[in-house]
Amino acid sequence: MKDDLKNNRGDDLIKVVRPRHPEKINKPNSRLLRKPSWLKVKAPNSAGFFETKKIVQDHDVFTVCEEASCPNIGSCWAKKHATFMIMGGICTRACGFCNVTTGKPKKLDLFEPARVANAVSKLGLKHVVITSVDRDDLEDGGANHFAKTVGLIRMKCPKTSVEILTPDFLKSNQDPLPVLLGCLPDVFNHNLETVPRLYQEVRPGSRYYASLRLLDRVKELEPKIFTKSGMMVGLGEEFKEILQVMDDLRAAKVDFLTIGQYLQPTKKHYPLDRFVSVEEFNKLKKIAYGKGFLMVSSSPFTRSSFHADDDYQELLKKKQVNVSG
Repeated sequence: MKDDLKNNRGDDLIKVVRPRHPEKINKPNSRLLRKPSWLKVKAPNSAGFFETKKIVQDHDVFTVCEEASCPNIGSCWAKKHATFMIMGGICTRACGFCNVTTGKPKKLDLFEPARVANAVSKLGLKHVVITSVDRDDLEDGGANHFAKTVGLIRMKCPKTSVEILTPDFLKSNQDPLPVLLGCLPDVFNHNLETVPRLYQEVRPGSRYYASLRLLDRVKELEPKIFTKSGMMVGLGEEFKEILQVMDDLRAAKVDFLTIGQYLQPTKKHYPLDRFVSVEEFNKLKKIAYGKGFLMVSSSPFTRSSFHADDDYQELLKKKQVNVSG
């Protein structure tokens, strides 16, 4: 979040700090639960972390690692793995769980896709995840900006596989899929995030079945593209509701499911209900494989792009085994 400077009585300058989440200011504080020891991470201090940070800063790009306060930033950046967030750093939605800044975004930066492609090249990424803020202010929801970014990465880094983690394009006046699938991403990722019952508070600007339909249509239009979706647990969902989400995703032929622990960013965000045990994550993983997912990542630290490079290689192997079988 950038601070604005404003003149006040002559030459004096006063910092005017824009609230990161203005829509949450008047919400009551909720109690922050203490993290169990197995969920705590050390502050990042490796040489690789600081080298990645410098590359990100030098190319003037946003990462979801920073903007969403991801707990895995230390381990990922130490390996020079970063997930890029395009279309600026301000989101038009106000999801109850998310720490990305909300408000009115600036105009699209037409040079951003080139900077992202150069950063991918500089980091030497074999697999890259490109996500974005929601841009409900744009006619196409930002689909063409996604395609331009992927296209430039293909030109700059032809050996790099590309995964797109998209918004739902719910308010777009154009069908985003012909544009998004036209750039042939290797993985199409869109997160359901939570169970339908909690959408009104957790994802008030989104619709569960619209997100599900988006994933379903990807497979209809491009059956060979891997599809992926994820959800958080610990928001108050019931076990049977998680299983229903799994069934819905399998009905949409989604290949890859991620399940991770919700971590409440501040007292103003959607309240954390509980910390899910490692044993329960393992149980969910076993059940998900039993329902037919090609790949499942289920752990407290699982996030959409965590180990995405290794996971993509594993997906390719499992697909080959299925074809051979």
